[in-house]
Amino acid sequence: MALLSMKNINKSFFGKMANKQVSFDLEQGEIHALLGENGAGKTTLMNILYGIYAKDSGSILWKGQEVSFTSPRDAIAFRIGMVHQHFMLVPTLTVSQNITLGLREKGYPFPNRRALKATIAEVSKKYGLQIDVDAYVSTLSVGEQQRVEIIKLLYRDAELLILDEPTAMLTPQETEYFFQVLRKLRADGRSVIIITHRIPEIMSITDRVTVLRDGCNVVTAKTSDITEQELSQYMIGRQLNSIQREPVVPDAGREGLLLEDLSLKEKGIQRLDSLSLRIAPGEIVGVAGVDGNGQKELVEVILGIRKQSRGKIRLDGADMSSMSVLERKKLGIGYISDDRQQDGLVMDMDLKDNMLLKTHTAPQFIKGGLINTRLVREDTQKAVEEYAIKTPDLNTPMRNLSGGNQQKLILAREMAGDPKALVAHQPTRGLDIGATEFVQQQLLLRRSYGCCILLISSDLEEVLLLSDRIAVIYKGRFMGIFPNTKELNLSRIGLMMAGRTSEAREESL
Repeated sequence: MALLSMKNINKSFFGKMANKQVSFDLEQGEIHALLGENGAGKTTLMNILYGIYAKDSGSILWKGQEVSFTSPRDAIAFRIGMVHQHFMLVPTLTVSQNITLGLREKGYPFPNRRALKATIAEVSKKYGLQIDVDAYVSTLSVGEQQRVEIIKLLYRDAELLILDEPTAMLTPQETEYFFQVLRKLRADGRSVIIITHRIPEIMSITDRVTVLRDGCNVVTAKTSDITEQELSQYMIGRQLNSIQREPVVPDAGREGLLLEDLSLKEKGIQRLDSLSLRIAPGEIVGVAGVDGNGQKELVEVILGIRKQSRGKIRLDGADMSSMSVLERKKLGIGYISDDRQQDGLVMDMDLKDNMLLKTHTAPQFIKGGLINTRLVREDTQKAVEEYAIKTPDLNTPMRNLSGGNQQKLILAREMAGDPKALVAHQPTRGLDIGATEFVQQQLLLRRSYGCCILLISSDLEEVLLLSDRIAVIYKGRFMGIFPNTKELNLSRIGLMMAGRTSEAREESL
């Protein structure tokens, strides 16, 4: 008997079907992957299981008993836990408060906080998910927030763990250790549904895989009976193009993007420590590191959002160290944010207005002190066609577009005017495999045009795929900068990402 059986699930939103007769089953002690592009219905299906959405029709059986969860509390009572792509945390509460939120612990409403924290620390240490239990969530990086969500499930002793991109912020060593944890959970009879775009990980850790496309079942198969190529084709309905990083001859007439002894100290804390780097025109330098080690601070200093404590930033010889954000954009800096909904777009505005966020001061769009709406519409329509943005019309609010189409609009906007340099911070985070491929191809295209690209990604596979050189960052310092060749020692890179320099020295590049 299956641990979980979802049969003929239907769910619609405003007349649009998100799940169409979807069936899914899970065995006890099984790791089962759920694959599909954005909008395929994966999250909707899991939200129905977790009690966030009510199904329109169909049935859910848990251990042979038909159940209907009306809230996550119902699912948690059955020892089902879920980590969402967009975390469900309260920023103004501490880590320990978030982990125990909603639970009636012994001594409620005045539980023994010290004992609770000790238990949380024990769980986090056991699974290698170190975290400051007294820190406020608002002060944590994205990677640290993900750890809190995972600890929440383990603290509740979940029998079924639903994990959305659980290894996205981990080093290779941490990923392998996390897989060991999953294997132990499986051996103990626990079950895991893992949602990930990393097909090699699926092949190495899962027992079965289910693919959804356009809200429908496509295939369910044993992982051992299917290939990576078949999974890609099932997911997007076509074969993926191979991403090739062709050699590019840098433009010797340009200096490129230059960071000189860049440091940032805030409230006595050294956020960035003497970073020096030159990115040549037509070069991609990838920054590899666990999220929360100075990547965001580096991005914000380059953009002018934060002021460095020491050092210089130059673009093709022009010192922009003291320039405003707008002045740096006019000089030729493009930016892809790590959080498109928070920092990259205004979600209630339409496509046209979001395109204007960067180009509203461009002279071609201004006539008599007023914005030329006809030219704006034409420019946006051209971007929609060139970047294959799927939208009902140009007046559609951004929140109604899928994550992939939101990211495509950001690309179109930031590539407008052929930027001299591009800061791409987690450019494919949360995207399905088809949208990821498109973004990566666009970055390589801009590289071929002579753009200096700083790629900051917690996805080491992406860094290796796109970068000409790799800089490893840990606690605001570059641990090393290496050419991306076949001889690159990934074990050493992973150790440096974890700050384990003494062990890394024993490895050879």
